[in-house]
Amino acid sequence: MLRLGKREFGPHEPVVMAIVNRTPDSFYDQGATFRDEPALARVERAVAEGAAIVDIGGVKAGPGEEVTAEEEVRRTVGFVAEVRRRFPDVIISVDTWRAEVGEAVCEAGADLLNDAWGGVDPGLAEVAARHGAGLVCTHAGGAEPRTRPHRVTYDDVMADILKVTVGLAERAVALGVPRESVLIDPGHDFGKNTRHSLEATRRLEEMVATGWPVLVSLSNKDFVGETLDRPVKERLIGTLATTAVSAWLGAQVYRVHEVAETRQVLEMVASIAGHRPPAVARRGVA
Repeated sequence: MLRLGKREFGPHEPVVMAIVNRTPDSFYDQGATFRDEPALARVERAVAEGAAIVDIGGVKAGPGEEVTAEEEVRRTVGFVAEVRRRFPDVIISVDTWRAEVGEAVCEAGADLLNDAWGGVDPGLAEVAARHGAGLVCTHAGGAEPRTRPHRVTYDDVMADILKVTVGLAERAVALGVPRESVLIDPGHDFGKNTRHSLEATRRLEEMVATGWPVLVSLSNKDFVGETLDRPVKERLIGTLATTAVSAWLGAQVYRVHEVAETRQVLEMVASIAGHRPPAVARRGVA
């Protein structure tokens, strides 16, 4: 059972996490939701389309202008509080690697801390434990936040992913983070080249076999773009194909830009797998 905020999800229940960037320079939307009202409209639309989680980020993942912890707090904390007020039942996640930011957003109402940089600040797990918040434990290959991989190598990329993510998850639980609120993430593109990310997808069942719920953040990423030689705005089909494979292999949470399209893919895969009945069944029986 996965428990986040007020919600519980069964083992075969897919969960959509909608990305809400509070940055002026995000790779996907170039700041479309940097201001409050467009960002709140994005939350409303995502919830209406079936997102159970909104993931709020105040710092672009890639290199760029420095964003201090104080500025990250300014971009996220008030917005988290307003989302909590307007959408009391939505699960609020914040994408941050900094413990001081985690502390501030949890006080404002966040339910989940999405640590995309693999525990670079060990205090973040302590914050999650203190507030009873969930935690995403990600493999980033030891990369420093906001850096791109350069000639990175692994003897066995999945073995490294398992060692790091399971280790972070077990540490989080030992600190007091609720076990049912801890997820592991292979960290596509983070500390990896395209072949590493493809292999991580192909071998995702090995992560699922650990028993920890698996989150994948696939949406429009560079490994999709390089695989198909497509720019950012033409990566939806590749993203959805990767989503379908990940769903078939057992991933549970999907961090995405396109909520409605992802929801349909996940429902179709769940129905093929026998975990969800068709929405209607008239053909041959009506």
